[in-house]
Amino acid sequence: MSNMKQKEQPKVPFQMDTEVDRISNLPGHIIDKVLSLLTLRDAVRTCILSSKWRYKWVNLTSLVFDNQSVLVSSQDPTIIKNKMVKIVDHVLLLHNGPIHKFKLSHRDLQGVCDIDRWILFLSRGSVKEFILEIWKGQRYKLPSSLYLCDKLSHLELFNCLLKPPLAFNGFKILTSLDLQHITMDQDVFEDLIYKCPLLERLTLMNFEGFAHLKIHAPKLTFFDIGGVFEDVNFENTFLLSTVSIGLYVNIGNDHELTLGTTSKLIKFFASLPSIQRLEVQSFFLKFLAADMVPRRLPSACMDLNYLSLRINFNDMDECLAALCILRSSPCLLELELLARPDEQQSSKVAAKNLLEEDYQNCFFTQLRFVKIAGIFGVPRELNFINFLLANSPMLERMTVKPASQDGGYELLKELLRFRRASVHAEIIYLDP
Repeated sequence: MSNMKQKEQPKVPFQMDTEVDRISNLPGHIIDKVLSLLTLRDAVRTCILSSKWRYKWVNLTSLVFDNQSVLVSSQDPTIIKNKMVKIVDHVLLLHNGPIHKFKLSHRDLQGVCDIDRWILFLSRGSVKEFILEIWKGQRYKLPSSLYLCDKLSHLELFNCLLKPPLAFNGFKILTSLDLQHITMDQDVFEDLIYKCPLLERLTLMNFEGFAHLKIHAPKLTFFDIGGVFEDVNFENTFLLSTVSIGLYVNIGNDHELTLGTTSKLIKFFASLPSIQRLEVQSFFLKFLAADMVPRRLPSACMDLNYLSLRINFNDMDECLAALCILRSSPCLLELELLARPDEQQSSKVAAKNLLEEDYQNCFFTQLRFVKIAGIFGVPRELNFINFLLANSPMLERMTVKPASQDGGYELLKELLRFRRASVHAEIIYLDP
């Protein structure tokens, strides 16, 4: 009987205490890692686990206030605002130690004066990443205290108005800048970029207040832009390797374009000797083709391996501009051609055919993959596809996706009829 008592299992409460102690006594860096993987809301809620966990969350270096962290069931803007302000104030009041990342991005938050207080608080610390996204209401004017955050390495702003004080000397160690739906003056924009000497990544989307893009950034490697502008100038950007650029206006219909005496293609590529990945979106190819289009660029794009072009095949100037870029990209591995469906059919009859010599002296010895989407099967499109198949000896796969199902069977028959320079080339037809 005594032996049986000795073999009895410990009581459940004792097991639970042991487990709690085991979790609570984890090394500090492991606890910090666990908390960093939780939303801010869940991290704060760990305070109820035990007395040892009550203030663990106050040492978080990353504070993210978004829809997952701040749950508001009401639709009343006043209630939403009051709850947001109360939560952020509470967290900042109890927080202990440095804040390296601060993100405020709640879908129901409008620009409120309390944000000024929070930015002022952060400017006195060592914040490295600051993300502010105002999803509703007018542009939020950033307070002057933001420009005192001299430890910033990443800055991301959405729906904001930027007007730095005259004494602003720039963000000296900023490496990443993301500005979307922002308003700022022309000279402010140029000065901001110039005064960020270590800038490596720049994103600009839907901006107001300036139309001439002057990018002076010697360390820049990534540039993504989409908006309405009149010109783009790269200065000392010889490290740029990834560029995605879209002009959100048809320069032929809605925008007056001042034609120059030199080729826009030559000017655009002159400061991009290290370009590896290029995406030309919306109407930017039409912008590049507005002036004289050379057969080749003066200097080949030796590092360019991925090219994506949004193109109107019925615009001969755009086709010639595309051919110029292709001829100047001897190491191209992947090509994507996206037709603009809103223009394809309307200009079908008026389109002029490219001459046979336009397709000469252009071989793609490295091209492996081609994607073509949004086409209607008109002669100009088919000629371009035939040209690519006949001059790509290393081609492995071409994917074609038309704009609609009309005439899909006839298009497929034409594709299968074209001669292929590569015996391994596979043509894949995708339904729209």
